[in-house]
Amino acid sequence: MEDNKKRNRFAGIKKSRWIRFSLASLLLIAFTIWCSNYYLLFLLILFVDIYLTEYIPWRAWKKIKNPTLRKVFEWTDAILYALVAVYLINNFIFQNYKIPSSSLEKSLLVGDYLLVSKLSYGPRVPMTPLSFPLAQHTMPILNCKSYIENPQLDYKRLKGTGEIKRGDIVVFNFPAGDTVTTKVANPDYYTLCYSEGKEFILKNKDIFGDIIYRPVDRRENYVKRCVGMPGDTFEIRNNQIYINSIAAENPTNLQFNYYVMLSRSDLRLTDKQFEELGVSVADRTAIINDYRYNDILRYLGFETNEQGAYNPVYRMPLTNDAIEKLNSMPIVAKIVQEPGDLFGGEVYPLGVRKWSRANYGPLWIPQRGATIALTPDNWDIYERVIRNYEGNDTAVKDGKIYINGEPANSYTFKMDYYYMLGDNRDNSADSRYWGFVPEDHIVGKPLFVWLSLDPDKSIFNGGIRFNRLFRSVEELVK
Repeated sequence: MEDNKKRNRFAGIKKSRWIRFSLASLLLIAFTIWCSNYYLLFLLILFVDIYLTEYIPWRAWKKIKNPTLRKVFEWTDAILYALVAVYLINNFIFQNYKIPSSSLEKSLLVGDYLLVSKLSYGPRVPMTPLSFPLAQHTMPILNCKSYIENPQLDYKRLKGTGEIKRGDIVVFNFPAGDTVTTKVANPDYYTLCYSEGKEFILKNKDIFGDIIYRPVDRRENYVKRCVGMPGDTFEIRNNQIYINSIAAENPTNLQFNYYVMLSRSDLRLTDKQFEELGVSVADRTAIINDYRYNDILRYLGFETNEQGAYNPVYRMPLTNDAIEKLNSMPIVAKIVQEPGDLFGGEVYPLGVRKWSRANYGPLWIPQRGATIALTPDNWDIYERVIRNYEGNDTAVKDGKIYINGEPANSYTFKMDYYYMLGDNRDNSADSRYWGFVPEDHIVGKPLFVWLSLDPDKSIFNGGIRFNRLFRSVEELVK
């Protein structure tokens, strides 16, 4: 009888196990068709043994008599199943993302936790498949890499429910994060090399740490608003975006930096007034009896009081609504916008053009399949795209451009590129500073805020922003 059972492994299998096998197989077949990778069907052989035949004793641990050892195997089994499920969900369906900086305020706030859909633009097949779930590039506590660099898979994106549109809020991998210094995250490596010099960075590991490379899908996640599409000609004139020479519609919560002077030296803005203006603690800079700002205040047109000093001045980002509220306050004497041409530092491409955060471009955004003539005038804009993002060797010799060792007068782009900015325009490290976002860096689209914690308040004293919970991102960022 035992011999017959061994010869026929399918005899006596419970109906529930057939059902589980059928469901798992259908999901695998659907996933295989979605991925267009039919090698995945070989996993059906494994499923047959796991759910039906059990040539490999997958559940042998259940017969262990030692209860402690059996409990260890039970937990191990559950954790492995959970890790596989989390890995698949995180890479192909959705992931959590926390807003770390104020670059999108007041649209999205520091402390907002977002559910990011991978399906909206089509999930990207993991390019670094051997990685620990939920750890982007570094394991917490252990402080080591959360991934194994090899194998590296070619970029491939599965079919999604839609495509990126102008105005979308998009999560993407930081393009300039391919090379990083382990001890200094901001500014990025390329800006550090420009400002400090590569040799200085290499000689001062105690300050900057090691220089490491990160694969595309292991780079930091950023979130910005897509303001420029592939093939667009993008420009900023006096802080107004123009797309193909037409002024773009501005977000409702767009804000810039302003200097606000009060009418008397003994006055101060209160925490309540800052809250009404929507200005967080981190964004409040009080300039009170600080001689280091005297030249700036004089340049901006502020005048001293009868004592020869300046009344209190606050530097802070403001929306149009916030400016109207300030203008209605009797304690406010003067409001001056921070001039973008003088503040904010150099922009991309570094050290080449007289562009600024307030007046930028025009420049053409690369589009897949489009060919552009390469000249000494535009090489500084597109060289990084051609070299770093599209994987070519580049050089300039005797005034001539070489790509992969061959003279080149033109180039045809392999990918689409996007231009991303923050709504908190003067406090955002965005495409103006590091350039284009390649399509293979796109992660997904935030759907809604599932939790919002105010970093300026305790959890039991208004720290949870209940008015933002489970609200759609599209509604919040109009």
